Amino acid sequence: MAAIGQLTAEGLVKDFGGLRAVDVTSFTLNKGEIRAVIGPNGAGKTTFVSLLCGRFAPSQGRIAFEGRDITTMPAHERVALGIAYTFQITSIFGNLSLYDNVALPAQRRIMLDGGGTLRERAMAALDRVGLADRAQEQAGTQSYGHQRLLEVAMGLALAPKVLILDEPTQGLADSEITDFIALIREVAEETTVLLIEHNMPVVMALAEQITVLDQGRVLAEGSPEAIRADAAVQAAYLGG
Repeated sequence: MAAIGQLTAEGLVKDFGGLRAVDVTSFTLNKGEIRAVIGPNGAGKTTFVSLLCGRFAPSQGRIAFEGRDITTMPAHERVALGIAYTFQITSIFGNLSLYDNVALPAQRRIMLDGGGTLRERAMAALDRVGLADRAQEQAGTQSYGHQRLLEVAMGLALAPKVLILDEPTQGLADSEITDFIALIREVAEETTVLLIEHNMPVVMALAEQITVLDQGRVLAEGSPEAIRADAAVQAAYLGG
């Protein structure tokens, strides 16, 4: 079956004053895939996904989701369409419980589609990331790794069509990273996943396709095997 371009960008540019942070000629995220965006620090990765989710408005270019032009659509409307970004739907509310943090996006999804109860949705999201037994604990008292997992749970509570994760394994212990890889594989059975990730073993274990950014431009794109063997990528990022 041919790949279906679910989230696409053409001629996407973002300028900050005299700095061109993103200059991506073409990008296609296919429905049902796990895609990783990698690159050195300052490559424009977070700015790029911020354009896709609506946190930033592009200086030039077009973004489409499921064939619909969303270039000028604000972030909250993109969430309603099914694009969830961990940094868009958080930061966490440290003075609230884990349950209450997840209940907020769960309630928004119920308002949009009316399915399920608030408790069912919130607890299911916490359970998927392994935090259900901490539901009533205060979010601000959790380890950084658990706070990152809480952010993922908040994204899952929105029942997104596309889940964008920015450095999701940062702060996780090795055992938590193993569980995270299993979680994303499970999530990807029903949701397209786009993640920015510096942990290359995680990228190579999860990603079906990898986009490499360098100085705001796409340096290379392809399978993990192709990216690992790419001389330009080795020189710019992998240190080969």
